[in-house]
Amino acid sequence: MKYYGLNELRKMFLDYFESKGHLVMNSFSLVPHNDNSLLLINSGMAPLKPYFTGQEVPPRTRVTTCQKCIRTGDLENVGKTARHGTFFEMLGNFSFGDYFKKESIPWAWEFLTEVIGLDPDRLYPSVYVDDDEAYAIWRDVMHIPEDRIFKFGKEDNFWEHGSGPCGPCTEIYYDRGEKYAKGDPADNVVGGDGDRYMEVWNVVFSQFDNDGHGHYSDLAQKNIDTGMGLERLAVAVQDVDSIFDVDTLQALRNKVCEIAGVEYHSSEKADVAIRVITDHARSATFMISDGIMPSNEGRGYVLRRLIRRAVRRRDAQRGTVSPAQS
Repeated sequence: MKYYGLNELRKMFLDYFESKGHLVMNSFSLVPHNDNSLLLINSGMAPLKPYFTGQEVPPRTRVTTCQKCIRTGDLENVGKTARHGTFFEMLGNFSFGDYFKKESIPWAWEFLTEVIGLDPDRLYPSVYVDDDEAYAIWRDVMHIPEDRIFKFGKEDNFWEHGSGPCGPCTEIYYDRGEKYAKGDPADNVVGGDGDRYMEVWNVVFSQFDNDGHGHYSDLAQKNIDTGMGLERLAVAVQDVDSIFDVDTLQALRNKVCEIAGVEYHSSEKADVAIRVITDHARSATFMISDGIMPSNEGRGYVLRRLIRRAVRRRDAQRGTVSPAQS
């Protein structure tokens, strides 16, 4: 497989979906616009919610973006796993009442296998257990053997957030190889918490409306919401240990090592600290560039917390703060 840098992969994705009739839109700010339900933009679809709900008319029924995002729900995993970071870029292709499953699934496969060049024998799709339509497309149209298509329940393959549009999803996992099967073998399976099988694609089929009480009705307008972490894709393509080893993050990581006077891979404790500082400094930079300032509440508190965690990791290496305090 050919090596591609992170910036190349971003352009390849946007160019591919532009060739499929999508409008390429710039990333929105990390600060949500007219959306009080979010402190920070945390997914590619979040800034596009008015188009999904029908509140606003999209500039085109097919749109593609690379959206900057902040997530802190898995904060304690940052620096410890291959894939967790508080800041990431989410590649997405979106359909607002235009194409649906029979187009989005083949396009996902074509991009990963023919454009990027991932080995199709190392890719494993998953579907929602009751989504017979998506399962049939993978089996009968894409000709994926049944024993390589995984059926998961609501927790893994159904996207909903309270009331409103929701639906099942299909994901594509990439087998990075046995050398990445670290830790508990039970985690290193498709859909597990290990680092061997990495999710690189997720297509949400927004086809239902949840009334907030568990009652679902069909949406008049069915939508597509694809999310793919750019850094995760780069991990697979560049065959590196973690997101901190892809070309762009590695440059930041190396600068952190230079400033701290610490050699990477000198100790696991130091490596975790280096990765946390790299990630949090990156997040803080993008948040500040979008006008967010440290404060005691709201998104300003999120920024303040990230900066303080980075500083405490630095001080822990100097022996002035217990690592537990970070």
